[in-house]
Amino acid sequence: MKKFFMIALLGTMALTANAQVKFGLRGGLNLTNLSLSGDFSDNLKKENQAGFYIGPTVKFTLPIVGLGIDASALYNQKNSKIEDETIKESEIAIPINLRYGFGLGQTASLFFKAGPQFAFPVGDKNFTIRDVADYELKSSNFSINVGAGVMLLNHLEISANYNIACGKTGEASVGGVIDDAFNGKTNCWQIGAAYYF
Repeated sequence: MKKFFMIALLGTMALTANAQVKFGLRGGLNLTNLSLSGDFSDNLKKENQAGFYIGPTVKFTLPIVGLGIDASALYNQKNSKIEDETIKESEIAIPINLRYGFGLGQTASLFFKAGPQFAFPVGDKNFTIRDVADYELKSSNFSINVGAGVMLLNHLEISANYNIACGKTGEASVGGVIDDAFNGKTNCWQIGAAYYF
């Protein structure tokens, strides 16, 4: 049994040592999809707006054909309106995706990616709706990314991604009572590019 674990450990170390690491910059457009649930949600007018994301990224290409991992630290802004109040969800988002790519080597390749994203709001977290309800963003949220894209000349990446919130991203209270208000959940389409040096 010890020999098995030793071989597995050495194999993992060899894969990691042979991995190709590239650093870059990622940015793009957020197309928010805010959904509301709860007692007051049917009476509220909501409107989705565009936002953006930008930040450093790193990509590990493993020596297994087509397999890789990417991770980023992004300033992420998702915008929407509830009634006349603009809700700006500004956050530091950390997506970590497993990737599988195939194609024409370094000229062009298609890839699929999926993985978790952890986000921590920065800036304003409290908003007032209709001068009645207090809407507060959660102090952290967890979501899942699913996407695809194309890599050109081994440096430029263009991708589309859907970010699915796992749980509510904000909740409202009326007179301090949360059960009598509504919850918000923000899913998001992301269209963007990355350049790896």
